[in-house]
Parts: sequence; structure tokens; C-alpha cells
Amino acid sequence: MRVGILGGGQLGRMLALAGYPLGITCEVLDPAPDACAGQVAPHRCAPFDDLHALAAFADGKRCITYEFENVPPQAAEWLAMRLPVRPTPRALAIFQDRLTEREFLRSLGIPVPAFAPIEPSEPERALQQVGLPAIIKTRRFGYDGKGQWRIDTEEQYLRIVRQQSQPLLMEAFVAFETELSIIGVRSLQGEVACYPLIENIHGGGILRYSFAPARVDTSRLQPVAERFIATLFDVLDYVGVLTIELFLVGGRLLVNEVAPRVHNSGHWTIEGAETSQFENHLRAILGWPLGSTTPRGYCLMANLIGELPDPQSVLTIPNAHLHLYGKQPHAGRKLGHITLRHDTPEERMQGFEQLQAVVPLQG
Repeated sequence: MRVGILGGGQLGRMLALAGYPLGITCEVLDPAPDACAGQVAPHRCAPFDDLHALAAFADGKRCITYEFENVPPQAAEWLAMRLPVRPTPRALAIFQDRLTEREFLRSLGIPVPAFAPIEPSEPERALQQVGLPAIIKTRRFGYDGKGQWRIDTEEQYLRIVRQQSQPLLMEAFVAFETELSIIGVRSLQGEVACYPLIENIHGGGILRYSFAPARVDTSRLQPVAERFIATLFDVLDYVGVLTIELFLVGGRLLVNEVAPRVHNSGHWTIEGAETSQFENHLRAILGWPLGSTTPRGYCLMANLIGELPDPQSVLTIPNAHLHLYGKQPHAGRKLGHITLRHDTPEERMQGFEQLQAVVPLQG
């Protein structure tokens, strides 16, 4: 049973590791010779637009998936004419462009912050539509806080716009109370399962900590978030894992981003759920039954950014699980994560205090 993964980062790495116990071998295609997934799975080093490499990559595979949304849609569409690509390349095309994503969500009645495209010839129009304060975002290739600028004055807005040569989006600044995410999975047969809402803490635009289940009361919010996911699954005929990042504002959920893939805020599921997001993604795209998404207690996940702690200092923390991605350290790079799993919320918060001494919040 062979599956192809477009992209060879840590998400591809964890998908490959989840496949081995099930008898699934994953191969990754990534243009980077040091792609970290290549340490645990066969790695075909080639550009995404190399048709000869794509043809060889497709050979013998049951299906193709992707681990990040910046894969060229043309590559996914070319492969989809030869074998199943799941999730659909349409989802890839929609969610890799922030303007297309927000227009699509709004057309489905899913709430998003006020937004407007920035026209280089008439940038004042977006400013009038959205107002200040606001966030300027590149429409494509932004992640972990990259390609985003907080704007408080018209002068600042015009300066940033004039400095950029790529398409931009203006979005209203949201004074949210909490950042949340929901991860759902849909099988080839239409079976749907969702994990509990996750509470996320960012620093410097990068996810630092995730609490699962969230510390805030989500009893009214979980059904709303699941309706958002179900709508996207149905409209896109989606197969695989999908993640929605959310703002909680005045008891209401607004969608911040959609990721058509496994997600950083779901790493806790490896130890903390009956079935991890990575295993469930593979089950879904192969047409297998989904596994239970029930959490095993109360989890906390911490990203390791830029530098690595001493492994012994991590493993002295009760119930700590260390995952390293085999990457060379440099500033802002995700190098690994730590998951704590406890039986009570109180024990989790005690673990959080211990963990902060090893992985302090930055940014």
C-alpha cells in the first residue's frame, strides 16, 4: 500500500510515520534535498512542476495527498488525471489564496472578518471599505506570521502597500478573546469525525502552545465549528483532514484561516487522541474506516522554535512526549514539539508551568 505526499516537511514526516504500523509506505516529493520527511520515507527530490518526476512519483501509488497548501495546483491537477488526489485539487487552489478563500467562505455564509483586495492603482478603496486598525496580508505564501503587517494609520498603510509587489489583502483587525482551531476528517464514503476545539497561543505570529480540549467552555461553540467544517466537506466533496483556525469574539466564531491538510495544532493527537490526525488522514484518503477522535485526557502541545532544549530537561517533566523533526536549527524554524497528557485540567496546568521553564513563550 503506497501513498504519495507532495511536500517533505514535518507534516509529511508524521504522515509517513503514522503509515508504517498500518502497512502503508509513503513516498514524498519535495524540491529540497534536506527535506526532513526524507529521513523516514523515500524522498524524490524534484520540482513540483517537473512532469517526468511527477509521472515517476505517481507510479504504483494508491493515491496522492499533500502536506502543505503551497503546492502548485497545476501539479495536483495533472496528477489527478492519472490517479486519485485527496483532498481535491480544488481545495488546494481555493485555500492557498487568501482572497479566494475569504470570498468562498463568505459565499457559504461562514463568517469571516471584513476584508477587501488591495488594488495597486487605487489602494484607498480597500482602506475605505475595511477601516483601521487592520492587517495587510499577502494573498499567497504567507504562514507563521510571514507576509502580514498590523496597520494603525493611513500613512503606515500606504507605505506598506507601496513597498510590496505581490497581490495583497486588507482585513479588519480582530480583537479576539481566544484563538481556537477545529480539525475534522471526512472519509471517501462520507463518514465525518471532528476532534474537540483546540485553544491556541501564538507568539511572533507562530503557534507556541495548544490546549486540547480548550480551556474555555466550548459546549456551544463545538457544534458551530463542526457545522462550518461539514459545509466545506459537502461543498468540496472533500476527503481527508481539514483544519479551520478561528477567532472567538463576543461569544461568536470568525474564521481566520482554512488549511486543507493536517495541522500543527493537531500534533497532540499522536498521544492524546484514540486516533491521531495523521492516521485518520491516511485512513480517509485510502477509503478505510475512520478512527475515534475521542481525546485521552487533557493535552498540551508546545512547539520548539529556533532552538532545541536539552532532551533530558524535557523528559524529566511527567507525561512529556518529545518529537524532533531532524532539522537544522535557525531562527523561527519549527524544530519539534512536546506533548503533555494528563488526567485532569489541573494537572495539565501544573505541567504547563513546568514546561514554560523549558519552552518559554516568545514574541
